[in-house]
Amino acid sequence: MQTKQEQNIPTITTDLRKDIITVPKSISQASGIRIFGKLIRSIIFTTDIAIICNNDADAVIAVYPFTPHPAIIQSITFAANIPVFSGVGGGLTHGKRSANISLFAEAQGSLGVVVNAPTPTSTIKEISDNIDIPIIGTIVSEFTDIQEKITAGISILNVSGGAQTAKMVKKIREDFPDIAIIATGEPTEASILETIEAGANAITYTPPSNGVLFSKKMEKYRDQEEAHYQE
Repeated sequence: MQTKQEQNIPTITTDLRKDIITVPKSISQASGIRIFGKLIRSIIFTTDIAIICNNDADAVIAVYPFTPHPAIIQSITFAANIPVFSGVGGGLTHGKRSANISLFAEAQGSLGVVVNAPTPTSTIKEISDNIDIPIIGTIVSEFTDIQEKITAGISILNVSGGAQTAKMVKKIREDFPDIAIIATGEPTEASILETIEAGANAITYTPPSNGVLFSKKMEKYRDQEEAHYQE
């Protein structure tokens, strides 16, 4: 009898959709996080609507370096055909405003909300008191008081420590064996596997920019034009 790993997985696509962005295969080794019945292993990190509509990730994490705005959340959740984790601030934007935006994100269908690293515990608690979807807390430093954030209402950690991410994940997993952990695993398949082995349940993937993708397509079109001219 074939094991799950050995079984052939039929792949269905079309000519119009064959160029979608695919996440690294190594992410499939992660255990995943099951949220309201949905198993999430790969999470694409982008707010580009075109990319959100053309990828094979399990979910999208939509955070950005500006004040969170309902119009952005509404646009992304409307366009996405996969679950969305919506950024709701926590740095410059916090308190009641973050709580209100979180409630809006839930109403628009977000699977969870993401708060920034500097988010005060009072804001996390206020958000937790107002919504019924998970709060994802971004962790960027090994010096973060994680227990304080969990006590306030965070149920998933989003570890983004650059080159130190795997090391941070390993320490967190030792201290909090049951907490759900999302982490950045780039830039290589090896670093992704290292992060998973350290204890990450799901991996975020940053796709190429729209400009980089278009540059590759333009090069392909130029080659086609040249080949046609030489015929």
